[in-house]
Amino acid sequence: MTADPDFFDLIRQYAPNIINKVPYAKTLGFELVELEPGRAVARAPYQAETIGDIETGIIHGGVVTALLDNVSGVSVIAALSEMKSTATLDLRIDYMRPAEVGRDIIAEAKCYHMTRTVAFTRAWAYHETKDRVIATASGSFALNPIKQFPGDSEGEG
Repeated sequence: MTADPDFFDLIRQYAPNIINKVPYAKTLGFELVELEPGRAVARAPYQAETIGDIETGIIHGGVVTALLDNVSGVSVIAALSEMKSTATLDLRIDYMRPAEVGRDIIAEAKCYHMTRTVAFTRAWAYHETKDRVIATASGSFALNPIKQFPGDSEGEG
């Protein structure tokens, strides 16, 4: 989707920060593992701190939702041809089955359509392959111009 390879190189440098350095995603252990134009793959490790059912050891569904939301947003950024800010407008999750105990969760997202102001995504959470998905998601994301930060010399006056 991105036409300019130099711009995508910039995105490739910036995108990991969205998952790897955002405190919430960092706390959950999310890691961006693959990025290409309009597509992103991330991983959430199995952690005792994210168990939602202490009797079974199954990860809380909110972890899956957060992972799908994050990776979907990164797929949108990877589809941009100019820098814009993004925000989740809508995210629908369909859970097929619980994640298996002790196994990392992989999430893959694709930005399949973009207008001037909204991007649309599809995403899947699974263990090794999409043959047996844990959950699917479809999302829409607002696209907004990035405004100058207070104190920037261009924004003053």
